[in-house]
Amino acid sequence: MTLGEATETASGEWSLIVAIVLVAISLRPGIVSIGPILPMIQTEFGLSHALASLLTAVPDLLMGLLALPTPWLARRFGRDKVLLWALILLCLATIARAFTPNTAGLLLTTVGVGAGIAVAGALFGGLIKSKFPTRAAMLMGIYATALSFGSTVAAASSGAVANSFPGGWRLAAGMWGVIGLVAIAGWKIVAESDRQANVRNVAPAVKAARFPIGNGKAWLVALFFACDNLLFYALISWIAPMYHEYGIPTGKAGLILASFTAVFMFSNPIIGALSKGHDRRGWLLLSGVLVAAGLVGIAVAPTFMPILWVGLAAFGLGGGFTLGMTLPLDNTHSTDEANTWNAFVMLVGYVIAAAGPFTVGLFRDITGSFHVPVVGLIGVSMAMLVIVPFLKPRPMPVKY
Repeated sequence: MTLGEATETASGEWSLIVAIVLVAISLRPGIVSIGPILPMIQTEFGLSHALASLLTAVPDLLMGLLALPTPWLARRFGRDKVLLWALILLCLATIARAFTPNTAGLLLTTVGVGAGIAVAGALFGGLIKSKFPTRAAMLMGIYATALSFGSTVAAASSGAVANSFPGGWRLAAGMWGVIGLVAIAGWKIVAESDRQANVRNVAPAVKAARFPIGNGKAWLVALFFACDNLLFYALISWIAPMYHEYGIPTGKAGLILASFTAVFMFSNPIIGALSKGHDRRGWLLLSGVLVAAGLVGIAVAPTFMPILWVGLAAFGLGGGFTLGMTLPLDNTHSTDEANTWNAFVMLVGYVIAAAGPFTVGLFRDITGSFHVPVVGLIGVSMAMLVIVPFLKPRPMPVKY
C-alpha cells in the first residue's frame, strides 16, 4: 500500500468513526428526553403510570422485534440506504411528536421514533465487525459512549427546557430532531463516499449463519443483555418522576437522571478498556455487584445521597452494556455469525427489557409508590449475578 492509499484509508476510517458517533448521539434522546418531562405529559393527556411507560417501552420492544428483519433489509436495499431512511424516520417522528394533539398521536409518533432507533441500532454490530475486525471492542466502546453522551445531554436539558421556554414539554421532546438532522448529514456523506469508491456494504450472497436459538450460550448472553437493559430503561424512565414524587423539583430530578446517564457514559469506555482479556466474567461480575449496590441504596434510603446510589447503578449498567454488546463478538468467529448472534441477542434482550418501564409503572399504580418496583429491580440485578459465571466465551480459533 502506498502512502497516499494509506492516508486515504485512514481518512475514510476517521470519517466513518465520526459518522458512527454522530448517529449514536442521535439514537437515545428520543427515549431519554421523555423521563424528565413525563409528569407534564401525564398531566396534559391524563395518562396512568402504566400507559405513560409505553413511551419508553415501545421503543425498547421495537429494538428487539426489528433486530430480526433489519439484516435482511440491509442485504436487500443496502446498509447505508436503510440506515439513512431509519434516521430520517427517527428525525421526522421526533419532531411530529411535539405537535401531537392526543394520546393516539403520541403513541403513533413514539412507534416511529422506536422504529428508527431500532433499525439504525441493529446495523452497528455487523458494521463495526466488518469495518474494524481487529478493533471491534474499542469501536463498540466508542459507539456505547456516544449513545450515553446523547442520553446525558437529553436528560440534563429536557426538564430545564420544558420549565423555561413557552413550548414546554413539546419543545423539550421535539428539539432532538435537530440532532437527527446532523446525523443524517453525517451519514449521507459516508454513504456518498462509499458509493463513489464502489465499496460494497451489502452482505455477500452466501448462506447465512444459523440463528442460535438452540445454543445455550447465546441464550445466556441474551438474558444478561436483557437484564442490563431492563434495568437501564426502567431507571431511565422513572428516576426523574420517582425523585419528583419524593419532593425534588422537576429540574433537579432531571439532573439526578443526568448524573445517571453521565456516569453510564463514562463507564462505557472505562470498563471496555479495562476488560482486555477474552474472558470478561470478572468485569461482568463487578458490574453486577455495583448495580445491585446502587439499587439497594435507592430502595433503602432514596433521598440520602441519591447521586451516589444512582451513580453506582449507572456505572455497573454502563459496564454491563458495553461488555454485553461485546459478548456476541467474543463468541463468534465470522462477521456473518456475529450478525446473527447480535440479532438474536437484541431480539431477546430488548423484548424482555421492554417489560422494565411498563412493570415499574404498573406496580407504581398498584402500590401507590416506587418502593416495591425498586425491590423488584434488585431481583433482576441478582439474576445478572447468577448468569455471569456461565458466560465463559467460546475459545478463539487457533491460527497456524
